[in-house]
Amino acid sequence: MPIPLPEPGLVISFAYLWRYEHEKGQDEGRKNRPSVIVLAVERGENDATEVTVLPITHTPPADEAGAIEIPPALKRHLGLDDERSWVVVVEGNQFDWPGYDLRKVPGKNDRYDYGFLPPVFFEKIIKAFSAWHATHKSRMVLRD
Repeated sequence: MPIPLPEPGLVISFAYLWRYEHEKGQDEGRKNRPSVIVLAVERGENDATEVTVLPITHTPPADEAGAIEIPPALKRHLGLDDERSWVVVVEGNQFDWPGYDLRKVPGKNDRYDYGFLPPVFFEKIIKAFSAWHATHKSRMVLRD
């Protein structure tokens, strides 16, 4: 399967680099994880599309406003495991699509994505992401 178009709401497999890892000098994510594309902006100067992704994690958030829990039925729909998971909205990675860190979905060697989030759930993520970033310093990690 070819690399998909970078569309908001698409959950991809990605070598996500956490902010704390970046601050320690790492430039590669330690683990491939599902990540949600929240923004894809085409830039004319080099025909690149800049993508912003948010990570999905099993670690509960320290602050409820920092992440949105994924309902079990949605996790099953995407083919994710049965453990509780959250979309983290307090940090993200930005990169030019498709970048070096896009990975194939484990167990599905022909796919780079898990599928799309339903629009209502995706809107909930966007609202939480926007609300957090409106009042806090950016924690985006630039990956290019």
